[in-house]
Amino acid sequence: MGFQIRLLGLCLWVYLASLSFISVGALCARVGAVDKGIVLVHGKTAIGRIDDDFVCATLDWWPPQKCDYGKCSWGHASLLNLDLNNKILLNAVKAFSSLKIRVGGTLQDKVIYGTEDNRQPCTPFVFNANEMFGFTRGCLPMNRWDELNSFFQKAGAKVIFGLNELAGKSIKSGFAVGPWNYTNAESLIRYTVRKKYHIHGWELGNELCGNGIGVSVAADQYASDVAALRSIVENEYRGIEPKPLVIAPGGFFDANWFKEFISKSGKSADVVTHHIYNLGPGVDDHLTQTILDPSKLDGPADTFRRLKGILKNSTNKVTAWVGEAGGAYNSGHHLVSDAFVYSFWYLDQLGMSAVYDTRTYCRQSLIGGNYGLLNTTTFMPNPDYYSALLWHRLMGGRVLSTTFYGTKKIRTYAHCAKESKGVTILVLNLDNSTTVEVNVALKFNNLPHSGVHEPARREYHLTAPERNLHSQIMLLNGKVLSVNSAGEIPALEPIYVDSTKPITVGPVSIVFAHIPNVLLAACS
Repeated sequence: MGFQIRLLGLCLWVYLASLSFISVGALCARVGAVDKGIVLVHGKTAIGRIDDDFVCATLDWWPPQKCDYGKCSWGHASLLNLDLNNKILLNAVKAFSSLKIRVGGTLQDKVIYGTEDNRQPCTPFVFNANEMFGFTRGCLPMNRWDELNSFFQKAGAKVIFGLNELAGKSIKSGFAVGPWNYTNAESLIRYTVRKKYHIHGWELGNELCGNGIGVSVAADQYASDVAALRSIVENEYRGIEPKPLVIAPGGFFDANWFKEFISKSGKSADVVTHHIYNLGPGVDDHLTQTILDPSKLDGPADTFRRLKGILKNSTNKVTAWVGEAGGAYNSGHHLVSDAFVYSFWYLDQLGMSAVYDTRTYCRQSLIGGNYGLLNTTTFMPNPDYYSALLWHRLMGGRVLSTTFYGTKKIRTYAHCAKESKGVTILVLNLDNSTTVEVNVALKFNNLPHSGVHEPARREYHLTAPERNLHSQIMLLNGKVLSVNSAGEIPALEPIYVDSTKPITVGPVSIVFAHIPNVLLAACS
């Protein structure tokens, strides 16, 4: 009864406010067994911006011997041994037109580049439990760098390469001290320029900020090292435009460290990156419950908010990226991070980070571990691949504020539609037994309401077979998504729904709804 009273009150509010916005759908539909709610999209101004290629994925260095909790899940997904001739891999990247790929990870700070001036043997990583991060130094041969760049070019990828920040430093009591020895990195950059390989950005270091993972670098020293990288980029790319971005620090957010780094780095860095693994260890047996708990999903909002505040108060013009995010650390959890349920965490992260002006979000990983967008062995897309591709194609660069009135199990995000008119709304239903009819109210809609003859709404319903959250099969509007015998990515076709009807969101399902016949002030 209390909910009915609140809903009636909300309907009255919507009616009284109708002079300032137009509602889409039957806002005051009857209350029955199916829950009802209203998503209000505030369309006056955008509250954030994202890059057109906001979706990003990572490729890592981990060898097959990388194991977590007694399970070795990386196989041949390393940058040094990945099968770059696999058709599914190529088509999966090409489908984004274009996908940012961040090349890096824990072992990047132990990588030697096999350039002409490198006098050390160019040997692969070797497992050694006594070494930091569990492996010896490894080397990137230039013929492999050539192969990787050939693949990136064919796939149309935008490459962010993570450089070895620990080169030349000495380790003392958990701190890496001394200036960065950039000689080897400079020779790699020089080689890359000479070969005319396009690099979108050079990133320095991985998880060395704040307390660091294994070892840390002080903020002032890091700022000095990034200034050195900026100088190299300016020099080696003289006369070449656009120049690659200079990116750092690629680690976990620590407010005081980030404030000092941003202040002292001046104009050296174009982008500050941070990593997120907010779901805990991959060995946790309660990951599914955590993912479907709205309060747990809300956790990272404070990090996004605080970093946005630091950048807003800084005189330096830098933007924020999530440089690596796998949800559950230590390679994820099989049949959770590579299954349908993970799309609730993943898409919620994309939506939330965009609200706080995060320009790019890099998923760990494209392939490798138990959290790859592609299966490590077969290369077949996991459910999150299709979630990422739909986001990339539907969610435009301008982020809109949304408010949902109803159950707390519904999460909503909205953007101006990408490369088309209107708005795209993302709705996540975390409830495992309740269907929710979501009516849409658009504030500051500049187009007149044209009734039942208006163009249909385009909907993309993502579900798992028989609501099996741990399924590695994704259904789009009830049809299985799978590559064909030629390794081609399937078409992602919508269903067309009367725009006057509410968006029906089934239990534990996800809906992208593109409403083409509206013109919000923020999108004009």
